[in-house]
Amino acid sequence: MSDGTIVVDKAAAAEEPTPPGTEPPPAGAVFAPTPAAAPPEPAPAAARSSRAGRNLPAALGVGFGLGLSLIAILLFVPKVFILVAGTAIGIATWEVAKRLREADVLVPRIPLIAGGQAVFWLGWPFGANGVAGAFAGTVLVCMVWRLFDHGLSVAPRNFLRDTAITVFTLSWIPLLASFSVLLLLEPDGNLRVLTFMILVVCSDVGGYVAGVLFGRHPMVPSISPKKSWEGFGGSLLFSVIGGLLTVTLLLEANSMIGVVLGVGLVTVATIGDLIESQIKRELGIKDMGTLLPGHGGIMDRLDSMLPSAFVAWLVLSALL
Repeated sequence: MSDGTIVVDKAAAAEEPTPPGTEPPPAGAVFAPTPAAAPPEPAPAAARSSRAGRNLPAALGVGFGLGLSLIAILLFVPKVFILVAGTAIGIATWEVAKRLREADVLVPRIPLIAGGQAVFWLGWPFGANGVAGAFAGTVLVCMVWRLFDHGLSVAPRNFLRDTAITVFTLSWIPLLASFSVLLLLEPDGNLRVLTFMILVVCSDVGGYVAGVLFGRHPMVPSISPKKSWEGFGGSLLFSVIGGLLTVTLLLEANSMIGVVLGVGLVTVATIGDLIESQIKRELGIKDMGTLLPGHGGIMDRLDSMLPSAFVAWLVLSALL
C-alpha cells in the first residue's frame, strides 16, 4: 500500500498451522513494531573477569603467594630456588609437549623433559659448559628418539617438523631458564635473580594497569588483541622505576644500569608474551594449562620470565 500499511493475507496465513499464542491479527490490521527483547541480566560480579581477561581475585592471590614465597627463598635459602625453578620448568615443558601432541606434533616427551632438566641443573655445578653440553646431548637424543619411535621398520612421519619444534621447545624453556641458574651463581646472585624477577613483575603490573585504564591502540592485534601501546608504555615506566630502585638499593650499583636493565627486560618480556600468544593461537588454545587459577598453566606465567632471565644475566654480567 502507498501509506506503508501491511495487511495480512488470510489465504497465505492459512497455509501453515499457527503455533498457539501466535495467531495473526485480523485482516487489515497493522503490525505494530516488535518490542525489543529485554537485555540479559548482567553476570554476577564474581563470575565476571577483568578487562584483561583474567579472574582478577584469583590472579592476585596466586601472584602474591608465589611472589612472597620466591622472595623468602631467595633471601634465606637461595639454592632452594634451583629446585623450585627446575620443578616449574619440568611442568612447563610437559604442558607445552602435551599441547603440541594434541595438535599432532609428536615431540618426544620423555627425552625432552629429562634432557631439559639436565640443561637446567647442570648449570649449577658446571656453569655455561654444563648447559651447552646438556643441550647438545639432548638435541641428539631427541632426534634419534623421534627417528625410531615407531620402530625400525616404519619411516617416521613429519620428522623434520617434529624435531625442529622439539629443538625450539628445548631452547624456549630449559635453555633460557638455565640463565637464571647462571645468574644465581654470580656474586650476590640471589639479589640479581630477585632484581630481574621484580622488574618482570613491574612490567606485568604496569602493562596491566595502563592497558586497563588507558589502552586504546592495539600493539599487535593479529596476535594479542588486548595488548596496547599504552600498556607497553606503562610497563616501560614501571620497569625503569623498578630498575632504578632495585639496582641502586639491592645491588648498590650505578642507577643507569637499572635503566638499561628495565628497558631491556620490558622489551624481551613483551616479545616473550607475544611469542606464546602466537603459539597458542596456532594451536587453537587459550592457556597452556590450568594449574594456576587466574593465570593458566605454569608456562603461561613463565612466558615473559624466560627471555628476561637471559637478558638479565647478559646485562648484569657485563655491566656490574
